[in-house]
Amino acid sequence: MEKGGVMQTKSKLFDDVGRLALNAAGVAQGVREEAETALRSRIERFLAENNMATREEFEAVREMAILAREENAALKARIEALEAAKDA
Repeated sequence: MEKGGVMQTKSKLFDDVGRLALNAAGVAQGVREEAETALRSRIERFLAENNMATREEFEAVREMAILAREENAALKARIEALEAAKDA
């Protein structure tokens, strides 16, 4: 076999190995995404079955509680001001 034929064979081998590595990486990425989806689904089902709040629900209730505290503080200050004015 001449030198050009050996180089062509090595080049084809490297191409095949590279293609195989790319395919393996693609398969690994697909498996990873499928595992993440399955895990996310199981966690959501666990939360629902155990009557637990999701992160989004928790954040919404937290924001409502902050607003309620602020409103209560403002109402308390207003009541105190009205009582002070009544006593004066």
